[in-house]
Amino acid sequence: MQHYSKKLALTPISLALLALCGISAPVLAQTSVGQVQDVVVTTGVRGEARTVTDSPAPVDVISGEQLIHTGRAELAEALARLLPSFNFGTNQAGVNSVVRPVSNRGLGPAYTLVLVNGKRRHNGALLTNGGGDTSGVNAIDLDTIPLSAIGHIEVLKDSAAAQYGSDAVAGVVNVILKTGNHGGEISASYGKLKDGDGDLSSKKLEGDAGFTLGDDGFLHIGAAARKRGQAWYNFPSTNLVAYSPASNPKNATWNRDGAHNGDPGIEAYDLAFNAEKPYNADITLYAFGTAGTRNTVAGNNFRRPNGLATIAQIYPDGYFAINNMSAYDYQLNVGARGKTAGWNWDLSTGYGKNRARQYSNLTLNPSLGPTSPTSFDNLATYQFEQWTTNEDFTRAVDIGWKKPLQWSWGLEQRVERFSTFAGDPLGYINGGYIFKTGDQEGNPNVGKPAAVGAQAGVALSPADATSIRRTVLAVYNDLGFYPVDDWFVDGAVRFEHYDDSAGNTASGKINSRYDFTPKVAIRGTVGSGFRAPSLTQTGYSQTDNRTNINPVTGEVGPSLSKLLRNDSELAHKFGARDLDPEKSVNFGIGLVLKPADNINVTLDGYQVKVKDRIVRTGYMFGPAFAPTLIAAGLTGTEWVQYFANAIDTRTRGADLVADITSDYGSYGLVRWGAALNWNKTDVTRINATPSQITALGANPGGSSVWFGYSAGGGIGDLSATPKTKLILSARWFFGDLEANVQTTRYDSYLWQTTANRAQDYHFGAKWLTDLDLSYAVTKKVKLVVGAANLFNTTPDKNGPGDANSGGNSFVYGPAPFAPSGAYYYGKVTYVF
Repeated sequence: MQHYSKKLALTPISLALLALCGISAPVLAQTSVGQVQDVVVTTGVRGEARTVTDSPAPVDVISGEQLIHTGRAELAEALARLLPSFNFGTNQAGVNSVVRPVSNRGLGPAYTLVLVNGKRRHNGALLTNGGGDTSGVNAIDLDTIPLSAIGHIEVLKDSAAAQYGSDAVAGVVNVILKTGNHGGEISASYGKLKDGDGDLSSKKLEGDAGFTLGDDGFLHIGAAARKRGQAWYNFPSTNLVAYSPASNPKNATWNRDGAHNGDPGIEAYDLAFNAEKPYNADITLYAFGTAGTRNTVAGNNFRRPNGLATIAQIYPDGYFAINNMSAYDYQLNVGARGKTAGWNWDLSTGYGKNRARQYSNLTLNPSLGPTSPTSFDNLATYQFEQWTTNEDFTRAVDIGWKKPLQWSWGLEQRVERFSTFAGDPLGYINGGYIFKTGDQEGNPNVGKPAAVGAQAGVALSPADATSIRRTVLAVYNDLGFYPVDDWFVDGAVRFEHYDDSAGNTASGKINSRYDFTPKVAIRGTVGSGFRAPSLTQTGYSQTDNRTNINPVTGEVGPSLSKLLRNDSELAHKFGARDLDPEKSVNFGIGLVLKPADNINVTLDGYQVKVKDRIVRTGYMFGPAFAPTLIAAGLTGTEWVQYFANAIDTRTRGADLVADITSDYGSYGLVRWGAALNWNKTDVTRINATPSQITALGANPGGSSVWFGYSAGGGIGDLSATPKTKLILSARWFFGDLEANVQTTRYDSYLWQTTANRAQDYHFGAKWLTDLDLSYAVTKKVKLVVGAANLFNTTPDKNGPGDANSGGNSFVYGPAPFAPSGAYYYGKVTYVF
């Protein structure tokens, strides 16, 4: 552990940089009060050990200590709070609120590779369908890794497809687990949201401990148990009617509580371990892994007593359907590394699995009439498995230059399987019930068919069930060398073979850095990438009952939505084609400044072009589609969509990062940080609407938009992603007291929901402030009090309300930060 031995006062240069921080700058890691820039990183360049300031590519390091100072946030949201290039999708509605994807540099979760101890992490089983990403990929569930087990995290903000795999287009997140062989800590925390409805509290018990394995090995274990209440944020409107007719006296007593959308309730238990033991002088054995379970309950919109989704004999006053999820996740990696004949080698294999079962303890299939069950133990089950084996070799080769060439190469085999399993038939069948006199007060729907399927959930039928498997073989070669003392050049190529339609691919990368002086350096990257369609994009289908924004009228209402399997006969009748791989080209250029030992500044610009990007089409429905749907055995009222290679995109941006450490002597030490990300994604090409759709002709009251405002997974200027995100922070160490304050500015953004630009929704820029105070009561006991979003800031409330339920499903829009407002908490930690 490194400490400063002399006083570092604020200089004119540091003052100037602090002024610069007013419009920029970072939150890099720290290993106590030591200088984080001296942390050795292993991500981005193979072979030679480097620090953050020496790296030829932009790397941020987040310490485990920083992660636990983010309130009730788990790993995914914590990264978004600490890194300006990351945004956390705050999906607030129904089953989709369980999956909250993280985007990096304006690109969705499919473009950032996640590693644990340098080894690939398996994907989650659930699909992204909101929160800023509707691409339908299996986002990696970062929250299954307990924060107590994490030593630090290395975030490579550069394309690394040629080094690590085709899904590293936007960068790499490498989670490094703790390695201590003794000691540990245990902590308990409790907190509560300032405002909202439901259960506003959160509780967490976590800890870690290190043990020796023999005389020279270690075993470190971390675990967490947490419970977060289900909370929602309702904004009732007095002009809405739930009971028919409008004069019904029940309307006078209805509280206008129209939606329970918000944070799902969570009960989770997670465990991680990291172990290492030398076998002999040349070989070391290692193993690490994680395991966890999670149960969630997510709210939904109010099903009104006079709507097509309510049977009065069961729910005379309407009901809030809920979605439950039970999931488990685990991964185990084992391996050995050593040195033979001058080669450093690392052989490993790892298997991971994520399985999630969706059910409901309170819902209804209205089409079954008064005999419908009100709970379903199994509506749908999702499962993702991944088995990865790696062989990596590296050595220094003397080629007669002042510094040796670093040669690295390796092989990888990856087997992936995605499976879905049908649920209870009563959850998805169409019982054909027609409303009769006496079924509802006022008889508003006599003669109309009731809604089909268990409300608020996805109910998979045998026709939807799938099992898709593929094998990926890869080989890479990486050469790093110094043509002159201060000029580093690294070149990498990677070849991958997919045994499905993705076929063969090659990716390349050239990365370089030149140090003009010890205080000034430039760096840059040119590379190509390739992303095969995810298994879910090629082979997943579902039918669900939800509320959607009508792209024609702009109104929010219920819809029977069907995602068609891309290779199905029905999808082909609407213009679907087999998916092609996406291809990308990236450029990066950066400047590294170190004007003093206590000051670090980096500025990195980037551009990523993606060709044939895979997105969901818009929802298509109406009389023009009905005959084909009916002929396929459906009702004809479905809103249908599928995945397609629809667009090309170009993402441009820049990261400005700075940190300053100032020693004020008897007044303590302060670490100042600032970081700014500017990011813009443009859709540069849209494929023409397939002729099968245009041939359908007029579609009054429906939508034939193949790609538009409702598609694309939040892509482009109207994606609800702020173009800039600024983080300013200060951490003060003063004896036994530690204070940390951070403020984040999210830029304004637009959200487009219909083709009519006059109906775009504008959300203004917002500042969020986090504060926590820590005090060491004794050498073993520490108390923490804090507030996330101290001033209770929420997004602007000008999204489209839900006239059908009187709820707030979309009132905040897809906000880039949680609309839940202020969260106040306390924590006690015992160190042993």
